[in-house]
Amino acid sequence: MSTTTPVSRCPVAHGAAVDQAPNGCPVSARAAAFDPFGDGYQQDPPEYVRWAREQEPVFYSPKLGYWVVARYDDIKAVFRDNLTFSPSIALEKITPTGDEANQVLASYGYAMNRTLVNEDEPAHMPRRRLLMEPFTPEHLKHHEPLVRKLAREYVDRFIDDGRADLVDQMLWEVPLTVAMHFLGVPEDDMDTLRRYSIAHTVNTWGRPKPQEQVAVAHAVGNFWQHAGRILAKMRENPDAPGWMQFGIRMQKDHPEVVTDSYLHSMMMAGIVAAHETTANATANAMKLLLQHPQAWRDLCEDPGLIPNAVEECLRHNGSVAAWRRLVTRDAVVGGVALPAGSKLLIVTSSANHDEAHFADADFFDIRRDNASDHLTFGYGSHQCMGKNLARMEMQIFLEEFTRRLPHMRLAEQQFTYVPNTSFRGPEHLWVEWDPAQNPERRDPALLAATSPVRIGEPSRHAITRSVRVESATRAADGVVRLRLVSPDGRALPRWTPGSHIDVECGDPERSRQYSLCGDPADSGAYEIAVLHEQDGRGGSAWIHQELKAGDKLRIRGPRNHFRLDESAQRLILIAGGIGITPISAMARRARELGMDYTLHYAGRARRCMAMLDELAALHGERLHVYAGDEGRRCDFAALLATPEAGARIHACGPERMLQALADTCAHWPEDTLRVEHFHTTLAALDPSKEHAFDVELKDSGLVVRVPADQTVLSALRQANIDVQSDCKEGLCGSCEVAVLAGEIDHRDVVLTRAERDANRKMMSCCSRAKGKKLVLAL
Repeated sequence: MSTTTPVSRCPVAHGAAVDQAPNGCPVSARAAAFDPFGDGYQQDPPEYVRWAREQEPVFYSPKLGYWVVARYDDIKAVFRDNLTFSPSIALEKITPTGDEANQVLASYGYAMNRTLVNEDEPAHMPRRRLLMEPFTPEHLKHHEPLVRKLAREYVDRFIDDGRADLVDQMLWEVPLTVAMHFLGVPEDDMDTLRRYSIAHTVNTWGRPKPQEQVAVAHAVGNFWQHAGRILAKMRENPDAPGWMQFGIRMQKDHPEVVTDSYLHSMMMAGIVAAHETTANATANAMKLLLQHPQAWRDLCEDPGLIPNAVEECLRHNGSVAAWRRLVTRDAVVGGVALPAGSKLLIVTSSANHDEAHFADADFFDIRRDNASDHLTFGYGSHQCMGKNLARMEMQIFLEEFTRRLPHMRLAEQQFTYVPNTSFRGPEHLWVEWDPAQNPERRDPALLAATSPVRIGEPSRHAITRSVRVESATRAADGVVRLRLVSPDGRALPRWTPGSHIDVECGDPERSRQYSLCGDPADSGAYEIAVLHEQDGRGGSAWIHQELKAGDKLRIRGPRNHFRLDESAQRLILIAGGIGITPISAMARRARELGMDYTLHYAGRARRCMAMLDELAALHGERLHVYAGDEGRRCDFAALLATPEAGARIHACGPERMLQALADTCAHWPEDTLRVEHFHTTLAALDPSKEHAFDVELKDSGLVVRVPADQTVLSALRQANIDVQSDCKEGLCGSCEVAVLAGEIDHRDVVLTRAERDANRKMMSCCSRAKGKKLVLAL
């Protein structure tokens, strides 16, 4: 039984649940106090539920009558399985209304039906496929000129005032105008719909007081009827531009899929979805950026960072705080058994701050390399269709503000939010600036400059960070050790042992990966040690010949695909040559944690082995050095003769060493050995030796053809499916996708033997199908 005090409305029989729930009884004192309508949740949802992420990732809220889910992996799993976790309650009123308000709604003929947001299969995917085309990148590009024109016009209105409420004077109206144009709503209906949209949000996700419910019901009823009248008007000109007109045209050929009631409901829901989320997201982003002045300055100086800054803002402080799902059959989430009929509040904003997925998750980093992993747009078959329209608008707004008002700052104010569980953004956002410093007064030509909009998630290669070489010292023969610091002395994002950074070696196209080898606790610098490879691809030669203290570098990361297993009972750390770089950080961490470990370091000559004195001072007798010129070699067969339960072997070095280790460890338990490779030739693609195949995207409902001359990664990107990648050689692990069916032809050097045998994931940049089809969890 939990040590916290349970309340009387526990929905689970304690005898059955004590061993299943993380804290015994699923209703703890903190769970009983959970209130998503209070100011704590409204001001900062991730912070408000931090205790849940850390202690009770799945808990029952008696005030809501919902189970609350707080962790990234659990929430993504819920999104992925839309049969067990139905979206049918996504638009259900979270606060039941009284009889009088219900009678008011009935008097208007209010009959909100299923939409793309809340309908189940088999109805959902046929409709989604049929209505997807206007959301593809090539179609969204047609809206870019309008967004730019509106952004320019609205900023013109207050650019010389020195003070503005960005929400009232721009961010509420422009996204609504764009939404109306996207939907195809006539401009003379825009003002009316602007008044009604907020009422729909309060009615569905808010907690209006009894005396407020009737007024809200009247507004929602009027909204419903007005949407119907607009739809009737659209039917008179179905060939006009707009998503609703597109739906009307699709209805002619597919009346059983696109029904009258469906179009009416989508008209109403689409206005809210396309408007409020983007308005709130941009307001949140501007508030967040101006609260971090250095990030704002970086953005003003380098507009190329804007696409990734948008993703980090959506992650750190997005406009969608939570979604809802209904459990259709008995299920287990986060180790907690949930009976069929349970309602879930899945707090996506909490998932976006989960340290298990986002390193240093509370740190706001516009260069974060996995920012677009956020769940603000949802995930899977119900992922927001309008995500790329929102991204485009936000990029253009940030471009306009950074170019024309780089000296903008937040005014003193108290931020307020409309109380509801799901959609959040400040009701007002006051900013100030000195009009005399407006850059366009000195240089009118800057108004003509624009930055390219990226429709879709940002390219990793645009996410660079400037660092200064504080020192470049000899670490061994042919090895230089670089200490890299922020040019302005700021702290750098934290990293974990096994992490690497990408360094632009004199040319953005010549990027090389180097493991971090310093102290992970040192937030003031990154350290790498680079071996001069005589037969390399030019990166190490450039570093050795051109780089010196005081020089500037562009880097990306850090990222970690070679994580230290801190749960191991014993660690055997093995390094060959320059492979000591990630292993040294692992040894330091093991020492700090008081783990049982040994460090084995081999090299062809002592003079060529980096960091020996430092390693000896830190690890003493735990360090074993094998210098070839001294006649010492590491006998893997003797070292690893007897398998040890609970042990983990982490190794990095030349391919021949790693292969020898793999052979030696064949009799150890699967996945005991974890390695990091430097090179691979397995990813090379020879179309004459390949065959075409299909990949079915289970979560998205699409089937993508992969030709013989194309990788899975490139085929997915052409289909507008977001997949991260970096090395494109099967080395880094960033393009991993989950596989549900089909036999994989593995060509990476990332996955372990057990992971390959399990046939559950692949690297999309290089691996292929052995047969005619793969089914992916995308």
